[in-house]
Formats: sequence, C-alpha cells, structure tokens
Amino acid sequence: MDTLEVSTDRREQLVDITSDVELRIAAAGLSAGACVLWSAHTTGGLTVNEGADPAVAKDIEDWLASAAPPGRQYRHLEGNSDSHIKAALVGPGLTLVVSGGRLQLGRWQRVFFCEFDGPRTRRVLLQLLPAG
Repeated sequence: MDTLEVSTDRREQLVDITSDVELRIAAAGLSAGACVLWSAHTTGGLTVNEGADPAVAKDIEDWLASAAPPGRQYRHLEGNSDSHIKAALVGPGLTLVVSGGRLQLGRWQRVFFCEFDGPRTRRVLLQLLPAG
C-alpha cells in the first residue's frame, strides 16, 4: 500500500491526481491489474471525470455547493455538514483498471481528489493489485 499526499488551497476544489497515480503504478512496475484508491477523510472524495476543460471541475464544484450549501442550519455542530454530504454524494473510493502499465481511462478522463473542507493536506491510500 502507498499513500498520496494532496494539498488543497480552497475550501472546495477538485485536484487532478492522475499523474501522481500513474507515477506510482510505473514505480511499482505493475503492467496489468487494478489500482484501488481510497480517501482517508469524511469530507473528501474521489471521482473520475473530464480533465481537458477545467470548467467541468468548476461546474461540479458549483453544483455540489448549491445542492448542499454551506451555512445552512445543519445539526452537526462542527459546521461542516455540507462537506460531509458532498463527500457522501461523490464517494470515497475508486477501482481503476491498469493495462500496459497505465490507467485505462477514456480520452478526456482524469482522476480527481475532491476537497470539500479545505484547504488542507489530505491522504489518498493507493493499493495496486496485479492481474491473475
């Protein structure tokens, strides 16, 4: 198992971690199998989405902010219930196919850590599983 550190600089932010994940796959010499990623946080998540146009990530951030707005009268006393809701909607983990030593993503797809309660330094756990 390996750990990626992701630093964020805004309260809500999608951070492209694709290159970091692929570097770990290359360093491990995994040619085929699976890459399991897990957010070790209740106010952060992981997703795969378009990475070519940064407006897509901003649109996702904006939609989630409108779906679970900060400052609403939530019961959780810590004041970050909106962050927990957004993380629950996105989800904490991904399982991605590795073939030819690379993630098998579509042309525009990238892997994102989704920050909902930053800025912070976050941990993404990475487990590589060889095929067969």
